[in-house]
Amino acid sequence: MLLKNRAVLSLGLRLCSTHVTKGQLVEPGRPSSDMSEFRKAFSKAKHIAIITGAGVGAESGIPTFRGEHEKWRKWHSQDLATPEAFSRTPSRVWEFYHYRRELVLDKKPSAVHLAIAECEARLKKQGRSVVVITQCIDDLHRQAGSKHVLQIHGSLMETRCVSCRQVTGNRRSPICPALLGTGAPGPDVPDAQIPVDKLPRCEDRDCQGLLRPNVVFFGETLDSHLLTMVEKEIETCDLCLVVGTSSIVYPAAMFGPRVAARGVPVAEFNTNTTPKTEYFMYHFHGPCGTTLPQALAPHESEEI
Repeated sequence: MLLKNRAVLSLGLRLCSTHVTKGQLVEPGRPSSDMSEFRKAFSKAKHIAIITGAGVGAESGIPTFRGEHEKWRKWHSQDLATPEAFSRTPSRVWEFYHYRRELVLDKKPSAVHLAIAECEARLKKQGRSVVVITQCIDDLHRQAGSKHVLQIHGSLMETRCVSCRQVTGNRRSPICPALLGTGAPGPDVPDAQIPVDKLPRCEDRDCQGLLRPNVVFFGETLDSHLLTMVEKEIETCDLCLVVGTSSIVYPAAMFGPRVAARGVPVAEFNTNTTPKTEYFMYHFHGPCGTTLPQALAPHESEEI
């Protein structure tokens, strides 16, 4: 079994950490930046797994909520995106996610999203496959046309009822009247303190429960069925790309190194090195919108 530390993956707790998960990894080394060599590996791959993170959304103008965007008002995102915060102050948490939803609703897929979607469609005609395993919650991969997408952290454009647990797609702006004009991120902006009965509610007449964003809060368990699908993909892929992710949020941070542990080529695309760079065969430095389309373009050996 590839994932020797299966307990970590099965529990699927969303954690933000630079901790290196136990288990056999490839020997650290210096990755190559030779695009021609990567392209040879790409031309031979039959099943490609692409792991994407917040840096891909940043290509479309979506803040990563790290660095200069790490705070919303006076809170860190990791203080708001928790089940405890939602239980204590659902109005504040909904303001935060209303702000994030409004940011995303007018954004368009970037060159990264489009290159991945085009690659998937093109390779499918050749009997090859591409799967996107994403930490992004913005739905831009699907908007770009990607069909095989595993959203391990959920979606901003879905809600889940805390009572009946029904999941529903929702792209309304605002999601409820009480949130109109709220969510401004300035440090001196006061909370709207919306009464709980005015926050988004389940539309099932027999329920009317409080809705929450259908995203995985920090400290929550990731969907076990989804993680089983992810495990299958990283056990069977013969090429892996790690794109725009800081590789510090678990369990996603372990996916690339586990693929590398099988001797499978893994290529990282990022503006910076990460705690996992040394475990990968390739690292391509720079904006993903520049490097990735080149990497995924039709190879001369393809029958177009």
